[in-house]
Amino acid sequence: MNTTIVDNPHPAPPRVPSALSSYVRDYVVRLRGGELGSAPAVVGLIVITAFFAIVHQGFLSAYNLEALVIQAAPIIVMAMGLVFVLLLGEIDLSAGTTGGLCSAIMAILMLRHGWTWWLAILAGFAVGLAIGFVMGWLRAKAGIPSFVITLATFLAFQGATLILVGGQGSVTLPAGTPLIALENSFVPLWLGWVLLGVFVLGYAAVKLSDVRSRRRNGLAATPVVVVVAKVAGVALLGIAFTYEMGINRNLISNAFFSNKAQGEPWVVVLLVLLFVVWHFVLSRTRYGRHVYAVGGNEEASRRGGVAVSRIRISVFVICSGMAAVSGFIAASLLQSVQSNAGAGNTLLLAVGAAVIGGTSLFGGRGRMIDAVLGGLVVAVIINGMSDLIQGANSSGYEWVVTGAVLLLAAGFDAVVRRGKTA
Repeated sequence: MNTTIVDNPHPAPPRVPSALSSYVRDYVVRLRGGELGSAPAVVGLIVITAFFAIVHQGFLSAYNLEALVIQAAPIIVMAMGLVFVLLLGEIDLSAGTTGGLCSAIMAILMLRHGWTWWLAILAGFAVGLAIGFVMGWLRAKAGIPSFVITLATFLAFQGATLILVGGQGSVTLPAGTPLIALENSFVPLWLGWVLLGVFVLGYAAVKLSDVRSRRRNGLAATPVVVVVAKVAGVALLGIAFTYEMGINRNLISNAFFSNKAQGEPWVVVLLVLLFVVWHFVLSRTRYGRHVYAVGGNEEASRRGGVAVSRIRISVFVICSGMAAVSGFIAASLLQSVQSNAGAGNTLLLAVGAAVIGGTSLFGGRGRMIDAVLGGLVVAVIINGMSDLIQGANSSGYEWVVTGAVLLLAAGFDAVVRRGKTA
């Protein structure tokens, strides 16, 4: 008996993977290829936060969250500036003392010379920009290694701050200076919710605009469901933080002391603004593309018409300018400028924040979110360890753990880089 096989006149169409499955597969491929981005910092932040929340019952209280944010702010701001320098494979060892010197100049101008607060801040900020220009020029034009330049300025600025402040040990900011309010006063509750709504809606609009633009140009785009998940995650985190900051944190509240400590600190608004501006510069401008290009391959960038020297000078200017802003924030927190401002572990913590967040020490890889995530990791470790370990040696354990985390992040960066090269 003969059997005749007849082809199916209507064969099933080949299975086309969904956009979501393709996105997940591509993301896994990038992870295996060493393009981890901020994933390790996010996982680390979640793990250490959960650990300290378990071992210390009040770690996630509104009072402690406020303390964590205001302590992390100077580190995060300085790390934002250092990201630009690190993207070129350079280093600025004097960022901490630059911030200290600029804040000392600001305080001296207000206290001893009667300058208005905003004019004194502009003068200190201008000094920071000038310092960055000189260091960048010496690196780009004279060819002196940035390590040598910034090590020399680290020592010089530390001495200059000590001379300016004098034997008093510190210069107290004049009472009523609006700068003090940056770290010591709070956004009205209604305004905090409005700002959160504006930020979330703006974030959603940018993400959806990217999807439409890529699809219009025939490029692979992030699935809408992933965009919605990211926006929802940002919104939930923002809502939780804003709600927690709405709790009255004034430990003294009775008939005689009725002042309330409610709302997020004003420095949070400044952090968000700086992040949005610098993220836009790095990810959506020609200048940002040139920074990545020079950091990835300087010679190819030069042959492609990029003004390498200008880019190199500009990143030092940005770094020193942000160091000055960091110094102002630190002065607001302490309401004074110390003679050793910026000379301690300030720089090491800021560099550690950028590297822990995912910025490469070898240049060419890093984002502005790295400074924020890394700064939060460092602040959580220091804050959590201070609550967990008491006694004369508590600070020693804090630095040991922070140093170990930084070494782990730097070693991980080197391994990833070697794997990508292979």
